[in-house]
Amino acid sequence: MKSASVVNYAPEKGSVEIREIEKPVIGDEDVLLEVVNVGVCGSDLHQWTADHSWTVNYPVILGHEFGGHIVEIGKNVTGWKEGDRVVSETAAVIDINNPMSRRGLYNLDPTRKGFGYGVNGAMTRFVKVPSRCLHRVPDQLAFEQACLTEPCCVAYNAVVENAHIKPGDRVIVLGPGTIGILCAAVAKLCGAQVAVVGLAADSGRLAIAKNYGCEIIVGDATAWAKQRDGLGADAIIDAAGSSATLKIALELVRPNGQISKVGWGPQPLNFSLDTLVQKNIRLQGSFSHNWPIWERVIALLASGQLDVKPIIGGVWPVTQWLEAFEKMHKGEVVKSVLKPV
Repeated sequence: MKSASVVNYAPEKGSVEIREIEKPVIGDEDVLLEVVNVGVCGSDLHQWTADHSWTVNYPVILGHEFGGHIVEIGKNVTGWKEGDRVVSETAAVIDINNPMSRRGLYNLDPTRKGFGYGVNGAMTRFVKVPSRCLHRVPDQLAFEQACLTEPCCVAYNAVVENAHIKPGDRVIVLGPGTIGILCAAVAKLCGAQVAVVGLAADSGRLAIAKNYGCEIIVGDATAWAKQRDGLGADAIIDAAGSSATLKIALELVRPNGQISKVGWGPQPLNFSLDTLVQKNIRLQGSFSHNWPIWERVIALLASGQLDVKPIIGGVWPVTQWLEAFEKMHKGEVVKSVLKPV
């Protein structure tokens, strides 16, 4: 059986097309998942526009934000059955004996390969998933929202695990994309006062951030950063896809404050990091997520404490992937969701 699949087939810009791909054959430790919904990530767009900074195994089916039903189970898999509603983590290939994996931080295993760039992803009807990646989805949580567990986990890791946001903190989020808005939403759950900063072209996405109870700022956020005591914000979440925003973060953060950088930006910095030293700033990178974060985020989504519905700009069949990609790329929607056909 072949299914329409969104394939990134070469490193050149625009090298994405629909191809008919055979249903994968699973291994003893895998399940076969029939995909119900798959989110479009900024990284999918970066591979489409060829401005990414990670190695891709071409050709590869895109998509790593997905959920669906189990339709086949490998002979060594226990605890799961056909028909179970699940979402999947992104660490498709890891070395379980790597020192980071043995500490539970398999997301930082240097040999890790993820869905959608290292192995075939979920912008298709069927995807092969290691059973260790699975998490159960409660019946009350629709797949349109559940498929966005992954970006929510990215935000939770950046804000809670790596930035340790506390009630009363003043937090500035740079970049009102999916991850930026979700970081802002999680920071609000932590009890922070949050401002989201973007450009005039981001007005639609900033309006969505406002729905999460955030201040929205177009351009310079200095006044908001210094409003409390003149020293700057307690924390900056840099969720913009540009290296240049790190300089802005260094200017806005207070002495002894912290910056959590979750946005990718392959461009060279071309500025001094002396401010980092002078202000005694903690600069923390934040990448991916692991099992306990997924369990926490699913609980937040299922309870309604974290609501992703406001960021979903529409659902498209995978055969209309180009429209879904373009609307995100132009900033017309925050998040596009695809549905296999």
